Amino acid sequence: MKEEIWIEKYRPYRLEDVVGQSDAIERLRSYIKTNNLPHLLFSGPPGVGKTATAVSIARELFGDDWRENFTELNASDERGIDVVRTKIKNFAKTSPIGGADFKIIFLDEADALTPDAQSALRRTMERYTNNCRFILSCNYSSKIIEPIQSRCAVYRFRPLSDDAIGKRCRHIAEKEGLDIADDGIEAIKYVAEGDMRKAINAVQAASMFDTSIHADSIYRITATAHPEEIKALLESALGGNFISSRKKLDDLMVSRGLSGEDVVGQVYRSLFDLDIPARKLVSIVDVLGEIDFRITEGADERIQLDALLAHLSIEGEE
Repeated sequence: MKEEIWIEKYRPYRLEDVVGQSDAIERLRSYIKTNNLPHLLFSGPPGVGKTATAVSIARELFGDDWRENFTELNASDERGIDVVRTKIKNFAKTSPIGGADFKIIFLDEADALTPDAQSALRRTMERYTNNCRFILSCNYSSKIIEPIQSRCAVYRFRPLSDDAIGKRCRHIAEKEGLDIADDGIEAIKYVAEGDMRKAINAVQAASMFDTSIHADSIYRITATAHPEEIKALLESALGGNFISSRKKLDDLMVSRGLSGEDVVGQVYRSLFDLDIPARKLVSIVDVLGEIDFRITEGADERIQLDALLAHLSIEGEE
């Protein structure tokens, strides 16, 4: 039997199975009880349950034949006005099947739709509202035009808490016959950053090597530096040891395969765990933001990171 991807195997099927979004889920349940639904807009970072919630709503409203009255489109793949005029409009104008009161169109990554496509979608939502409900999912609600936002009940999904991620990973480990050590759970929380997909993928990848999962295997499999290594890098630089800190950076980028963006992200997270005076911390964060921008724009990441270490060394000596 072919091994399933765990993010699909353990995807929630009902609203009660969606973890870490209790406020939003509680309000959405009231729609299920009344068997009615407004247009919905789910906003939040990746891996926090937006798609799982949309599918769970369809399952609970339509039962076993939910696929007959539910369609899912990814707006990042099909983002032009023609998609709204053809696929979406054709599905929206046909009658529901099996005695359902309406159909549901789930538009994932709706913030990738062009402005023209969003304008066309607004009109379609207005025209076929008796026959069809829309659930839009996006990372940034600010990229959705105001006329669409005003037609939807907006639900903001927050990054999942460490407790929610730890509890879910332990549940999966129990089902799969794995033993996750406490330090492994802490590592999973660190690399996931509130994203359940990242957490589950890390557990599955680590399980391929051993049924006992520890922090080292999680950091290694996700190409993430141990927080203590980043802390040592920063302390070395802030102590004025530029050459020593540069060697530590070499080890992270060559031995671990970290990219410049990975290092910048982890440095930013670790800065606030160090005892750095507020004024000095402000200066460092300002420089870090500038370096992150330069790397994103295509500057040589190694030169930029060396510049960061140089700045930290100067700050540490003052």
